[in-house]
Amino acid sequence: MVRELKAERISECVEKLFIKACSNPSPDVLNALKKAHQSERAPAAREALRQILKNAQIAREKDMPCCQDTGMAVVFLEIGQDVHITGGVYEAVNTGVKNAYKNGYLRKSVLDPVTRENTNDNTPAVIHTDIVPGNKVRVTAVPKGFGSENMSVLSMLKPAEGMDGIRRVVIDAVKRAGGSPCPPVVLGIGIGGTMEKAALIAKRQLLRETGSKNPDPKLSALEKELKNSINALGMGAMGLDGDTYCLAVHIQTFPTHLAGLPVAVNFQCHAARHETAVI
Repeated sequence: MVRELKAERISECVEKLFIKACSNPSPDVLNALKKAHQSERAPAAREALRQILKNAQIAREKDMPCCQDTGMAVVFLEIGQDVHITGGVYEAVNTGVKNAYKNGYLRKSVLDPVTRENTNDNTPAVIHTDIVPGNKVRVTAVPKGFGSENMSVLSMLKPAEGMDGIRRVVIDAVKRAGGSPCPPVVLGIGIGGTMEKAALIAKRQLLRETGSKNPDPKLSALEKELKNSINALGMGAMGLDGDTYCLAVHIQTFPTHLAGLPVAVNFQCHAARHETAVI
């Protein structure tokens, strides 16, 4: 049966999710950071990890953002095909973002790319929508900081470059990034599709539970290989040299044209902020 849902419910959900995401790092991220701290051998990197964990604790206890960059709002919507939403969906999302950044006292960082004039409410959000079975709406809020976003890359490889080319793109991206994306990082990697599809796949991979096992054995092996290769570079937490630069590599593929091999690498900082709710 078709279910009716007021757009205001989406606004309320988006507001709560962004405020929570900025101040309450998720348990999977914290667990990965704790493991990295326990195993870190380099004194400077170990101290950096200790401070990262302490900062996350203070953010939770005081209900304050864990980072001054509260990001550009990215929202993933999975809308059930049996839901009738009364009111404008995208307008509702942007209202929720506006209210979150006002009521949560979050920094408003969004501006016109040419004039550099601030929109003053952190809108518009970047919204990705999928129509799925069912009569519910799944909302995922991602406050995406640009220290990590700026390090992300998209390469349109020649098919002949193959797996060696994919590995090279990832490792070169990490070497160029250094400490800029506030490591330890999570890397979302999209392979295939078109230019924009590869980038979107990479972004979506940041929503996986940190370090979760890929169901595809070939991709799981590649994730492990790349993570080990990255950490073997010895760049460490915050680029201070050490054992753990990368908490996880998450990869997904999509069929592509016989003439192409798109590869996107989306960096995520150690906060790895995102929250999800179902309405």
